[in-house]
Amino acid sequence: MTGMTHAMVKGSNVPLDAMAVRAVLRWTPGAGVPDVDASALLLGAGGRVRSDEDFVFYNQPRHPSGLVRRLPKRSLPEGLTDTIEADLNALDPSVDQVVIAASSDGAAFGAVRDLRILIHDAAAAGGEPLAVFDVRAETGEETAIICGELYRRGDGWKFRAVGQGYPTGLIGLATAFGISVDEAEPEPQPAAPAPPPAPPAPAPVPDSQATVLHQQPSYGYPQPAAAPAPQPAYGYPQPTAAPAPQPAYGYPQPASAQPAYGYPQPAPAAAPAPDPNFVLPPQGPQFIRP
Repeated sequence: MTGMTHAMVKGSNVPLDAMAVRAVLRWTPGAGVPDVDASALLLGAGGRVRSDEDFVFYNQPRHPSGLVRRLPKRSLPEGLTDTIEADLNALDPSVDQVVIAASSDGAAFGAVRDLRILIHDAAAAGGEPLAVFDVRAETGEETAIICGELYRRGDGWKFRAVGQGYPTGLIGLATAFGISVDEAEPEPQPAAPAPPPAPPAPAPVPDSQATVLHQQPSYGYPQPAAAPAPQPAYGYPQPTAAPAPQPAYGYPQPASAQPAYGYPQPAPAAAPAPDPNFVLPPQGPQFIRP
């Protein structure tokens, strides 16, 4: 098969004569195009991984056996590449398949342009690929895609073009094949800070200094003098004093104000002078003895 490239369609397969292969993912970068990562899962007879070590991806780029590994990304004139290399004939007989997958970072595969997988003979430097498969997203919402699979057939190996998408990303794809993923627990949210205590109510402010002096006398200090009476406006008629209220005749009159004991009392009004012309009337007969 050296020098002959098989153009694959979805579901087709081709036998491989190579002892080791490089599965190269290639796409065209650009604005809005997410990055693409290649990964591989080594599956047993039941179609599931034997342990979590059978998952080769960006955080575990090399299988413990060293026979399946992820190579560094490269930028070529044709586009960006990410590569999985596998020594097929040296793998443990319990490995029946090597699934080659791609996952996108930041957007779905609907935004990835010209994605394809190329199978090369790892022993041949350069040269044409053994097989090429253009991977197309079925819905555009996929964030992980199985591009193809390398599987045993008798004493040899074959490659099948798959193109099966997963909207659940690399984690959803890995768990579908038996990988146990420990998702990080959400960090506890800090409790909301308690509201600050309300400030104490301010003391009532007195209306004026006079109120302060009235409420809190300063004993032993001179007290403020009463405000002087308003001065008369000379040259203008002065307001007359209000007349004293007239007594209500026929009703008891209010008692006079109590004397202020300890202070001089007002002198009583002087009696009128006697009339010098006053004479007693003559006694009538009723006062003459018989």
